[in-house]
Formats: sequence, structure tokens, C-alpha cells
Amino acid sequence: MLKAVILIGGPQKGTRFRPLSFEVPKPLFPVAGVPMLQHHIEACAKVPNMKEILLVGFYQPNEELTRFLSNAQQEFKISIRYLQEYAALGTGGGIYHFRDQIVSGSPEAFFVLNADVCSEFPLPEMLSFQKEHGEPNSFVILGTTANRKQSMNYGCIVENEETSEVMHYVEKPSTFVSDIINCGIYLFNPDIFQHIGAVFQKNQQDMLEKPGLAIRLEQDIFTALAGQGKLYVYKTLSFWSQIKSAGSAIYASRLYLNQYHKTHPERLASNKEGGPKISGNVYIHPTANIDPTAVLGPNVSIGTGVTIGAGVRVRESIILHGATLQDHSCVLNCIVGWDSTIGKWARVEGTPSDPNPNDPYAKIDSETLFRDGKLTPSITILAMC
Repeated sequence: MLKAVILIGGPQKGTRFRPLSFEVPKPLFPVAGVPMLQHHIEACAKVPNMKEILLVGFYQPNEELTRFLSNAQQEFKISIRYLQEYAALGTGGGIYHFRDQIVSGSPEAFFVLNADVCSEFPLPEMLSFQKEHGEPNSFVILGTTANRKQSMNYGCIVENEETSEVMHYVEKPSTFVSDIINCGIYLFNPDIFQHIGAVFQKNQQDMLEKPGLAIRLEQDIFTALAGQGKLYVYKTLSFWSQIKSAGSAIYASRLYLNQYHKTHPERLASNKEGGPKISGNVYIHPTANIDPTAVLGPNVSIGTGVTIGAGVRVRESIILHGATLQDHSCVLNCIVGWDSTIGKWARVEGTPSDPNPNDPYAKIDSETLFRDGKLTPSITILAMC
């Protein structure tokens, strides 16, 4: 029996995602036509013998989150529960606080996934890898390769190339350590709570002075486990990216839309008589009203109740529910906000923030929306009226 834990954070986080996160919890923001979190749940639900998915975070339960969980349970036929933290407890503190819920039913192992990553989620491959490497009670980190400069923005893993054991782990080092980076997706067994508990006991005095002091898997646990024969890295060659900013959401949408050819071809729009011209990968919600003279794509996601007028051109953009793009408007590299209106003949264009296409290991740079109190000009425009 297996379980999965998805760490969804809370409203104090996601500042780089503002103002979008003011309107909806970041994990429910639509990427490639479905809430960001649904990609994680769908991947977990496909793993054989998966019995339960637990969401851990400190969002206040609300109607939108409750409705999403209810719909997801019905669609994926699996138990999905939300466990609310009393404060931000960190990636390790959150799962330790709810350890009784996680080990209930005696799962042999459980996945932990950060909600703000976009991936093909090779979870079955991680399970097979765990059985082939190390002892049965070992832990697995999903890793990927970044270029030397960008690797310092992530957790860096030094591995034994013969055994894939993690020999050294450093979170966001100040100098180059390794080009293998932590993807924020882990495979644990209940033994992990012994290691987190040891850190908890060690930090107990500090926690009395600072209630809610976070325990971090990356800095507090992985650093200590490295080189102890307990921690291994499974390196993926498939796509992976963080979703930290508006621009990175558009990039993640492109990756998921491309994956739909294999996983959900029914979600991709196609050219039909009397319909708009489709170029590349496009998702259109069935409730959208689109003029047949519009041209959409590549990498476009159209939400519920969207109206798109005659001669409109949309490319590399996410159009959120209720938005209206009036006749002959042009929207490029943008997120158009909920119930917004783009006027006739208007042109709204953001600057792409894609990784370097000439570097196969380049990752997207997730800049903050504002720097020194000013809007960062390279960030995707948010047309929110």
C-alpha cells in the first residue's frame, strides 16, 4: 500500500506569483486548462496500489478548495484529504506534524511532492529504482540536470555515480557544487520520521522560543542523511520546471500541453470546419465562445466562459475564465485575468521568460514581479481589469 503527500504551502508564500495568487490559491491556478494541483493528483492516482492522497498546507479551507477536492475524489476514485497546518511548519515539519495520518494503514512507502513543480512525475520509475538501489528502507530524491550557473539556485546533489547514492547535499550553495538538482519530489518510507524526529528534539528549545519554527527536509534532513547509505537520487530525463512566477506558469502550460499528445489528446483543440484556426497545442474549455476567424496558438489555454471576437490573435498565453478579447485584439505572452476585457484592436504583449533554447539543461529564471518597488519589465504582462 502506498500514499502520497502534496505540500501546497499557504497564502504567505507565492509572493512571486502575485497578483494572481490574490484571486485563487496558487495550487488551484489553471495550467494547461486544469488546476496546477490536478496534474500531481492525476500522476499519483495512476500509481498502482495508491490508497490515499493527503494535501498538507496552511490555507484556510474555503469553498473553492473544498469543491476541487470533492470533484477530484469523484474523478480519480481515490481518497483525497486536506490537512491544515496551524502555521508554516516547513517541508519536513508539515509531514512530521501529520505523521500519524500518513502512517495510518501502515503504508510501505509514500511520495512527497511540492505543489509548485511541473513534471512528468515518473513515480512508478522511482518505485522501481528504490527496489534496485540501496536497502529496502532507503529514500529517493528525484533529480535532474541544470547548467552550472543556475544549479546554485536549487538544492545540489553530489552522487556516487556507480550506486546513485547521495554523498553530499547543499541547498542553494554560494559556489558551484553539482549540476544535479533537487526536483522537490521524494519517495520515503515511515523511517523518515525517525530522522525528522531527531531534528525536532534537537530544535525543541529553539521551538519554545520561536513557536512554529520550520523543519526543512532539504537543509535539516537531506544534508544530514547524505553519505549515510540512506539517500539516493533518481535522475529524470523528462521535463521538469518550477512554477514560481506568472511567466513560469506559461512555460509550464507549454510543457503540459505538449505532454497531452501522449496522456490526454482529447484536451487538445484541433482545426474543424466553422471553428477557429488552431496552430500548435491549444486547450479550449467547452464553454468558451470563439469566433471562427480567430487564430489561436501555439501554447494557448482558454478558460471557462471566455469570449474571443473576430480576427483575434492569441499566442503563448493563458486566458482565465470570464475574460473577453474583443475583435481584432492581439494577445502575446500574457496571462489575461479573470473577467478582464481586452478592447478592440488592442495589442497586449509580454516578454517571454523562457529558458535558453540553445542550452538543453537551462531552467527558467523565476524573477519577482516587483523589484525595488517597481514592476520588472521582463515579466509577463498581467492584463487584470
